[in-house]
Amino acid sequence: MYQIDFNKPVAVHFIGIGGISMSGLAEILLQRGFAVSGSDAKESDLTQHLTQKGARIFYGQRASNISEGIDVVVYTAAIHPDNPELACAMEKKIPCLTRAQLLGEIMQNYETPIAISGTHGKTTTTSMLSTILLQMDSDPTLSIGGILQSIGGNIRIGTSELFVTEACEYTNSFLSFYPKISAILNIDADHLDFFKDLDDIRRSFRAFSKLLPKDGTLVINGEIPDLDDITGGLDCRVLTYGTKDSFDVYATDITYDAMARPSYTFHMKTNGRELTFPVTLGVTGAHNVSNSLCAIAIALLLGGEVTDIQTGVLSFGGTDRRFQYKGMLGKTTVIDDYAHHPTEITATLETAAKYPHKTTWCVFQPHTYTRTKALLPEFARALSLADHVVLADIYAARETDTLGISSKTLQAEIQKLGGNCDYFSSFDAIENFLLEKCEPDDLLITMGAGDVFKIGENLLGI
Repeated sequence: MYQIDFNKPVAVHFIGIGGISMSGLAEILLQRGFAVSGSDAKESDLTQHLTQKGARIFYGQRASNISEGIDVVVYTAAIHPDNPELACAMEKKIPCLTRAQLLGEIMQNYETPIAISGTHGKTTTTSMLSTILLQMDSDPTLSIGGILQSIGGNIRIGTSELFVTEACEYTNSFLSFYPKISAILNIDADHLDFFKDLDDIRRSFRAFSKLLPKDGTLVINGEIPDLDDITGGLDCRVLTYGTKDSFDVYATDITYDAMARPSYTFHMKTNGRELTFPVTLGVTGAHNVSNSLCAIAIALLLGGEVTDIQTGVLSFGGTDRRFQYKGMLGKTTVIDDYAHHPTEITATLETAAKYPHKTTWCVFQPHTYTRTKALLPEFARALSLADHVVLADIYAARETDTLGISSKTLQAEIQKLGGNCDYFSSFDAIENFLLEKCEPDDLLITMGAGDVFKIGENLLGI
C-alpha cells in the first residue's frame, strides 16, 4: 500500500474533496507541503477554504482532472469503480487509497494517534477531548466529524505528536487505522446495509481493539454487553468506564441543573490509588456523562492536570447539530439534533425531558430505508418519548430501494403505541403545521441526519 510520509510531500488528488472528512485530510496535507488537487459536485464553504489554502479544485468529476504528476489518488466509499476519475487513475496505474486508508497512513506520522469509535457519540466525545487538550496547551492535530465552533471548523493542525480523530465502523473503515489510544463508546446495531447483524458489528469492534500495540490503551464503556468478547486476551492496557464502582473510571453523585447540564464526582482507579474530583459539564444529558468519562480518562492518560480538565469540560458547549440551540420562535425554543438511531433519539428526548419546557415537539426525518426497516419497533418506542412527533419523508442518502418502507409505516407503529404522530410529505406543510400548533414555552426539536435542520432554520428565518 502507498505510504504517506510527511518528510516526502507528493501530489495527492481527492475525489470528493468537499466532504467533511476528506476536506480535513486535504488541509492536513496542504499544511505539510503536499500539492493537493480534488474534485466535487459543487462549490461549498469547505472547498472555498481549501482553495484559499492552495488546493486546485475541479467542479464535476471527469477523467481529465487526473493530470500528469499526480502521485496518489484518494476516494471515498461513495465513489464507484466506474467513476471517470477513479477509472482513469486505475488505467494510469496511479496508486489509490480510500479515505480511511489515507487517514491510517497519516496517523503513522504521529507518536500518539488517538481514535474515538462507537456507534454513537463519536463527534461529541472527540470534540470534548479536543477542547480539554487545547485547554492543556498540548497543541494537537484534530480531525472531527462535525463543526466545532472553538476551532472554526472540523480540522485543527497542531505541531505536537498528538493526533485525534473519529473512527467510524461503517464499511470497516476504522480497521485501516493505527491508533496508540482507542476508545469504544458503545456498540449497537446500525449500518445494517453493510453489516449482517449485531454480532457482525461486534466482530468488527473486536478487530478494531486488536489494532492496538502492546504499549497502547483501550478505553471502553464497561456497560457494553458481554464485554469480554471485545476485550478478552488483548495485549494492550484496558480501562473500563461507566457508572459502577467496579469499573476503572466511574461517576457518582450525578445531578442536573435547570438546563439539564450534569455535575458529578469523577473517580479513576490506577496503580492502586483512586483519583477523585468534581466535574460540571457545559453540555446536556446523561449520555454526556458517559462521553465525558471517556474523554477525561484519555486526558489523564496524556498527563492532563485536573484543573485544565475541569475547565475544558465546562467550557465545551457542544458541536453543531448535537442538541444545538437554534433560537426562539416566538416563545417556543428551537433545538436541532443529529440523532438518527433509536439509542440516540432516546438519549436526546430524555435530555429534553430535563430541559425547561411545557410540551415537546419532535420533528423527525428517518435516515435511510435500511435503518428504518431494520429498527422500526425501536424507532417507534424511542420517538414515543416526545409529546408530539411530526414525521418527514425518509432521507434516502445513498439508497435507491425503498424496501417497501415509508414514514407512514413508522407513523402507524408510533400510533399503535399510543403516540401522537403526524406525517407531512413536504417541509412547507410541516412548517405551517408547527406555526399553528406550537405554543409559548414549548420545545421544538428538529431531528435526523439529513436536511431536517432546514425546518427550524426556515421557521426562525436564519
